[in-house]
Amino acid sequence: LQLVESGGGLVQSGGSLRLSCTASESRFEYYAIGWFRQAPGLEREGIAHITSNAGLTGYAPSVKGRFTISKDNAKNTAYLEMHNLTPEDTAVYYCAADMPPTGWPGFTAADYEIWGRGTQVTVSS
Repeated sequence: LQLVESGGGLVQSGGSLRLSCTASESRFEYYAIGWFRQAPGLEREGIAHITSNAGLTGYAPSVKGRFTISKDNAKNTAYLEMHNLTPEDTAVYYCAADMPPTGWPGFTAADYEIWGRGTQVTVSS
C-alpha cells in the first residue's frame, strides 16, 4: 500500500484547504488513517485520526473544531478539511496508515507503518 498526499499550498490566514490522501489499492479500507504535521525545527505532531470504517475520529486540541478528518473507502482516499487556518498551521502535512490491534488509532507516529511523502501547507499572515 502506498499513500500520496495532495491539496497543500499557500493560503492566507483565516482561509481553508482540503488535503487528500490517496491510497494505491483497496486494502486501504482495512487501515486506520492518521494525519500528522511537522514544522521546521519541531517534532512531528499527530493532529487527527480515523478508524478503518470511518466510524470514529480523534483530534489534537490544536486543531479540534477547525479541522475535520474523513475517509472514503470506495475512493481509497482520506481527507483533512482545514478551516480558519493560522500561520501556526504552517507545516508539511503527512498521512499515515495503521492497523491497530484495538482498531483505535492514536497520535504516536511510531505506530503507523505506512507514510506518504507529505504536502506543504503555508499560511501567510
